[in-house]
Amino acid sequence: ETRMTAAPPIPDATRADARRSQIRAAAAECFRQHGFHGTSIAQISKAAGMSTGHIYHYFENKEAIIAEIVAQDLERLLTLTAELRAASDVKAAMIERAVEGVQQNLDPAHAGLQLEVVAEAARNPRIARIVRAADRQCRESLLQTIRTLRQAAGHQDSEATLAGMAEAISAMFEGLRIRAIRNPDIDRDVVVQMFRRMVGDLLSQAPQPQPGGRRDT
Repeated sequence: ETRMTAAPPIPDATRADARRSQIRAAAAECFRQHGFHGTSIAQISKAAGMSTGHIYHYFENKEAIIAEIVAQDLERLLTLTAELRAASDVKAAMIERAVEGVQQNLDPAHAGLQLEVVAEAARNPRIARIVRAADRQCRESLLQTIRTLRQAAGHQDSEATLAGMAEAISAMFEGLRIRAIRNPDIDRDVVVQMFRRMVGDLLSQAPQPQPGGRRDT
């Protein structure tokens, strides 16, 4: 006689993570379609296939959902920069991984959601604090990555120079989100080639003059 064994129970923590992920995905789609202010918890609950009570069980409000969306993006970027620092050739790794950044930021769904979050941060101080805190962590990790590869090349750049490089690279990739909306037919392959070249040139630039005539070494 064959006995059927019951499937092991799903841990509460795993179930909760799955529910939160389900809500995040539904909210992200609603934010993209209707904007932050045009989206209600009722709409999110319908898209997620659960009651509004379930939504409020996991998230206090829409801002809390945005906070978790931002945290997820931050975790991904911190993981990426850590992987780059661990590469045997950090510069080559950054140039190679540029294709991922170009493709993701040119994806209309990703671009639309990110622009909606930034737009809300421009008018909502609470969202602004969330976005800026995540940006500081991301910039610090990117700056550390750039410092690692520049020092390996024998350069001792000032913190201002390193910060400028990090800002320039961030602006390049984040600017693609606007281009994805303005020009949906953009040639991604050409943009990838241009970005690889620009990132490589930026990271290889000569030390910059400092106030008083000094130069980074």
